[in-house]
Amino acid sequence: MSDTYETALHRSELNLRLKTLIAESLDLPVRAELIDDDQPLFGRGLELDSLDTLEIVSLVEENFSVYITDEDKFVFGSINRIADFIEEGQQK
Repeated sequence: MSDTYETALHRSELNLRLKTLIAESLDLPVRAELIDDDQPLFGRGLELDSLDTLEIVSLVEENFSVYITDEDKFVFGSINRIADFIEEGQQK
């Protein structure tokens, strides 16, 4: 397999894992695989709220050993943004 393919496969698996963790932990009325990677998590997207943010922070810390601080609010824009943050944090 090429490095590009492996990278894409890893990212796809990471995104699905994130969506599954979030959907199950927050009891969302949508299946994880139906959540778009770029769908907004708040507002008209998944309509999450500030309490859900705390749950996501906890999920990321527990499952990926990456810590989200108050300065990292941009992370909550979409699944892709969270995945970018996780990948960057794991490379440090």
